Amino acid sequence: MGIIKISELMHENLRIASLAYTRSMNAQAEHWMKIGMLMETHPDMTHSEISQLLVRCSVESDENAGSIRTLLNVGGTHRKASNE
Repeated sequence: MGIIKISELMHENLRIASLAYTRSMNAQAEHWMKIGMLMETHPDMTHSEISQLLVRCSVESDENAGSIRTLLNVGGTHRKASNE
Protein backbone atom coordinates (compact mmCIF):
# COMPACT_ATOMS: atom_id res chain seq x y z
CA MET A 1 0.00 0.00 0.00
CA GLY A 2 1.12 3.53 -0.68
CA ILE A 3 1.66 6.33 1.77
CA ILE A 4 -0.96 9.04 1.96
CA LYS A 5 0.31 12.49 2.84
CA ILE A 6 -1.90 14.96 4.66
CA SER A 7 -1.35 18.55 5.74
CA GLU A 8 0.02 19.39 9.18
CA LEU A 9 -3.31 21.01 10.08
CA MET A 10 -5.28 17.87 9.17
CA HIS A 11 -2.76 15.75 11.08
CA GLU A 12 -3.32 17.90 14.18
CA ASN A 13 -7.12 17.71 13.74
CA LEU A 14 -6.79 13.95 13.40
CA ARG A 15 -4.68 13.71 16.56
CA ILE A 16 -7.20 15.75 18.58
CA ALA A 17 -10.23 13.82 17.28
CA SER A 18 -8.55 10.46 17.88
CA LEU A 19 -7.96 11.42 21.51
CA ALA A 20 -11.51 12.72 21.93
CA TYR A 21 -13.09 9.59 20.43
CA THR A 22 -10.58 7.12 21.90
CA ARG A 23 -9.56 5.83 18.49
CA SER A 24 -6.13 5.36 16.99
CA MET A 25 -5.21 8.04 14.49
CA ASN A 26 -5.52 5.46 11.70
CA ALA A 27 -8.97 4.39 12.92
CA GLN A 28 -10.10 8.03 13.12
CA ALA A 29 -8.84 8.75 9.59
CA GLU A 30 -10.60 5.63 8.30
CA HIS A 31 -13.81 6.67 10.06
CA TRP A 32 -13.70 10.12 8.46
CA MET A 33 -12.98 8.63 5.05
CA LYS A 34 -15.87 6.18 5.37
CA ILE A 35 -18.29 8.94 6.44
CA GLY A 36 -17.10 11.19 3.62
CA MET A 37 -17.39 8.42 1.02
CA LEU A 38 -20.93 7.59 2.15
CA MET A 39 -21.96 11.25 2.21
CA GLU A 40 -20.73 11.68 -1.37
CA THR A 41 -22.34 8.49 -2.66
CA HIS A 42 -25.62 9.10 -0.78
CA PRO A 43 -26.15 12.87 -0.89
CA ASP A 44 -29.81 12.45 0.01
CA MET A 45 -28.93 10.91 3.40
CA THR A 46 -28.18 13.01 6.47
CA HIS A 47 -25.14 12.49 8.68
CA SER A 48 -27.46 11.00 11.29
CA GLU A 49 -28.89 8.51 8.78
CA ILE A 50 -25.40 7.49 7.69
CA SER A 51 -24.33 7.03 11.31
CA GLN A 52 -27.37 4.83 11.90
CA LEU A 53 -26.49 2.90 8.74
CA LEU A 54 -22.98 2.23 10.05
CA VAL A 55 -24.31 1.04 13.41
CA ARG A 56 -26.93 -1.17 11.78
CA CYS A 57 -24.35 -2.58 9.39
CA SER A 58 -21.96 -3.44 12.22
CA VAL A 59 -24.72 -5.17 14.19
CA GLU A 60 -26.40 -7.08 11.35
CA SER A 61 -23.51 -8.00 9.07
CA ASP A 62 -20.63 -10.42 9.26
CA GLU A 63 -16.95 -9.55 9.07
CA ASN A 64 -17.55 -7.75 5.74
CA ALA A 65 -19.65 -5.05 7.44
CA GLY A 66 -17.07 -2.38 6.72
CA SER A 67 -16.70 -3.14 3.03
CA ILE A 68 -17.71 -0.44 0.59
CA ARG A 69 -19.97 -2.82 -1.33
CA THR A 70 -21.89 -3.80 1.82
CA LEU A 71 -22.33 -0.19 2.93
CA LEU A 72 -23.45 0.97 -0.50
CA ASN A 73 -25.97 -1.86 -0.80
CA VAL A 74 -27.41 -1.22 2.66
CA GLY A 75 -27.58 2.50 1.87
CA GLY A 76 -29.63 1.77 -1.25
CA THR A 77 -31.98 -0.42 0.77
CA HIS A 78 -32.34 2.33 3.37
CA ARG A 79 -33.33 4.90 0.74
CA LYS A 80 -35.96 2.62 -0.79
CA ALA A 81 -37.47 1.82 2.60
CA SER A 82 -37.59 5.46 3.70
CA ASN A 83 -39.21 6.55 0.41
CA GLU A 84 -42.08 4.03 0.64
